[in-house]
Amino acid sequence: MNYDAILIVSFGGPESHADVIPFLENVLRGRNVPRERMLAVAEHYYHFDGKSPINQQTRELIAAIERELAAHGPKLPVYWGNRNWHPMLADTLRHMQHDGIRRALAFVTSAYSSYSGCRQYREDIARAQSEIKTPTSAAQNAAEMGHPNPVIQIDKLRQFFNHPGFIEATEDRLRDALNEIPASARENVQLVYVAHSIPMSMANSCDYVRQLEEVRKLVSARLGITNDVLVYQSRSGAPGQPWLEPDILDYLRDVKARNVASAVVVAPISFISDHMEVLYDLDIEARQLCDSLGLPMARAKTVGVHPKFISMIRELILERTAGGERRALGSLGPRVDVCADDCCPAPQRPARPTHT
Repeated sequence: MNYDAILIVSFGGPESHADVIPFLENVLRGRNVPRERMLAVAEHYYHFDGKSPINQQTRELIAAIERELAAHGPKLPVYWGNRNWHPMLADTLRHMQHDGIRRALAFVTSAYSSYSGCRQYREDIARAQSEIKTPTSAAQNAAEMGHPNPVIQIDKLRQFFNHPGFIEATEDRLRDALNEIPASARENVQLVYVAHSIPMSMANSCDYVRQLEEVRKLVSARLGITNDVLVYQSRSGAPGQPWLEPDILDYLRDVKARNVASAVVVAPISFISDHMEVLYDLDIEARQLCDSLGLPMARAKTVGVHPKFISMIRELILERTAGGERRALGSLGPRVDVCADDCCPAPQRPARPTHT
């Protein structure tokens, strides 16, 4: 198919102290989260002067993609829209519309299948498309003069958790982290793969855990390591709502108590960039805990702008523009391009308490 552009769709993050609360309100809109919890999360951002690194890392990702496409094709312009902070998706679509873009491929910065990692992004794109259906005065004037400005068609690229480019880049990041462990502590290093926790009501209706386990298996096999485990971080739900466990901090305490490993390498495989939840939950909280336990720890970088990962993004584009090979490792095969209507449904929210 012919496409006019690439759209990078990311989560977004605040870039100043004043941005933090409006950003978190965007993230939590429609969710029954106590304000005290939101303010507690805000403190994580304030620890870094209110600036999340995710937007700058997305800029670096886009620059790397632009260089890759300029060097090897296809030569398509790259746009950027976020779910929760500027540049917002609807604003980006208006910009694309103004530039005459009619059909774009969307690369979402999430490797796995789940409501929050896939379907919600598709819903966000659809919502932004519906917003630009209502023409601005300038667009209305153009339409009246015989220059219609139709809504842009956007097709999302497939999930890429088991693509060789993602697996190989993740492997390289883990090798680098393994080399950071002191020689005296390398006798029984454990790889602790960490993913963002999600509610069990979401996990039970998607392939998120299955895909994470596949990545763990593939990467550990390439490294020749059998002492590994998958744990979770960044739980944010109500105390009575079951989420994926074990939590990374609880697990690290258990490692020390049961003498499971001489050291740990922590690998945040559910993120593609070292953004706030990696910096605070792992580089601060997990590291402080490991220091207090006397447990040597290294944290693997996310894939970021690793050349193999950037090359993978180009391959995903070629799959859709030129019928390129659909590569995947392991037993699960390449994910479909277009998800089924009932794929990864929204989780059931806990009911608000009623008062009589």
